[in-house]
Amino acid sequence: MSRFRSDATDAADALDTAPADGAEPLRPADHADAPVARSAEITQPALGFTGWLRWAWRQLTSMRTALVLLLLLAIAAIPGSLVPQRSADPNGVTQYFQDNPDLAPILDGFSMFDVYASPWFSAIYLLLFVSLIGCVIPRTKHHWKALRARPPRTPARLSRLDAHREATLDIADDADAADEAERAVALAADQLRRSGYRVERYDTAGVRSVSAERGYLRETGNLVFHTALIGVLVAVGVGGGFTYTGQTVIIEGRTFVNTLLDYTSFNPGRFVDEEALEPYALTLDSFDVTYQPSGEQGAGQAGDFAANLTTQHAGEDAATGVVRVNHPLQMGGDRIYLMGNGYAPTLTVRDADGEVVFSESVPFLPQDTNMTSLGVVKIPDGLDEQMGLVGFFYPTQVQLASGAFASWYPALTNPVVSLDVYVGDLGIDDGVPRSVYTLDTSEMDKLTGRDTDVDSIELAPGETAELPGGRGSVTFENDAPAGASGYEGSVKRYVSLSIHRDAAATWVLVFAVLATAGLLAALFVPRRRMWVKARAGDGGVSVEYAGLARGEDPTLDAAVEQLAQRHGAAFEASGTRA
Repeated sequence: MSRFRSDATDAADALDTAPADGAEPLRPADHADAPVARSAEITQPALGFTGWLRWAWRQLTSMRTALVLLLLLAIAAIPGSLVPQRSADPNGVTQYFQDNPDLAPILDGFSMFDVYASPWFSAIYLLLFVSLIGCVIPRTKHHWKALRARPPRTPARLSRLDAHREATLDIADDADAADEAERAVALAADQLRRSGYRVERYDTAGVRSVSAERGYLRETGNLVFHTALIGVLVAVGVGGGFTYTGQTVIIEGRTFVNTLLDYTSFNPGRFVDEEALEPYALTLDSFDVTYQPSGEQGAGQAGDFAANLTTQHAGEDAATGVVRVNHPLQMGGDRIYLMGNGYAPTLTVRDADGEVVFSESVPFLPQDTNMTSLGVVKIPDGLDEQMGLVGFFYPTQVQLASGAFASWYPALTNPVVSLDVYVGDLGIDDGVPRSVYTLDTSEMDKLTGRDTDVDSIELAPGETAELPGGRGSVTFENDAPAGASGYEGSVKRYVSLSIHRDAAATWVLVFAVLATAGLLAALFVPRRRMWVKARAGDGGVSVEYAGLARGEDPTLDAAVEQLAQRHGAAFEASGTRA
């Protein structure tokens, strides 16, 4: 002992008296205990371009990054629900620019009206796509190897595991303990195999054991979930290129043909061939709507909407169809939704010589629940000057205390149309697209209505009024069929339809179902390992049962207890006891 202490002291002294360069005569210079100059700094090797790329790839393909990107994608989609989108509501975007002339250009600069096609949304989308692929592929390879690997060896000391049981199985006096231990382990292996475990025998001298594991469906479900998310991204990204949405207005008795010219607005995906749309036609035969009668609770509220259509696909016989709110009509792979409805008074304008220069059923846009509606008529040709008519249609006209008019009931009880007349430049010859539902009066003179000396023109169905200055006349045509009572049918109805083709819908549904199934498996399938070890003893077989869970598994202890009870009962029932 004294010699060992003396050697250690000498070594310490030698270290203290070592040369300034840190040389150690008894140890190599790079030994862990070799002295290092205090001024020396630790230098890390330079990563280089390839090293930085490898580091960036590992960061991008980590599950934590994928979750962050998924959260960012959800946050990035929020503006799409706060402001109208050009792909779904182009008229709403136009109205937003009119209502917010200062804010709208700023939002447009950040692609807020085209959120889902914006560069920043696409960047998050693509990064999430790459991140998920980078996560799934290595994990799939690892999982495949784990599925083909044998269950792990039985631990030497099962008693160290929290979920552990011991039991002694009685055997007959004339039975061989070693044979009974073998039978006990074989019985346990059979029970575990029938319970869905992968089983492997590990026997050593005097000890027989079985190792079993199950729950790989948990990781399989996890991989299915993430793969399905990739499928959803692919379906939405690729399928969106073959998707289109269009809006159209059909007046009673008129026909819509599924061509680009018949749409009021059309928003195609990048892969849609606008010249090869599915050929079919829709004719609005009638629009049925029921209102709560006047004097009852909820008077004027609509109870049901139904657009009755005659449909015809190219090369097929005509058929009938009905479109209701939330009950779209399927036609040629398109889904046709009822978006709105209103009245379309038929107005006829004649010049001073009595020649018809305009005669159309004009859709008036509802402004309230009682169908007070606003409409515009533009007459570019046929008169000495371009003319515009801006008016309101009242299905049931009443005068308010303020002197203004309104409709107090949405059905045709006292229909009246009031018109203000403008003449001048309609602004349709400068090449700038103009909405048919608005009139730019900046270059026009107002001839009737407020701020003029001439009252607004008011007409009931069938009445005619003269235009100011001898410019001709305007007639509110009565469209009621012969024999109709009152004002029934005197004004045509129209419907606003949204026609939508979603090529990705089926695939998104399939992948969504797979993702849900995978998530349920990943959440509720426990990952467990079970071991049963048997030793031959005096007068019986000593058996140990143990279990180990990967992650939280509050039922593991009960599972081990159940295994012990079932195994003991099966061993006893096998008839080997004396």
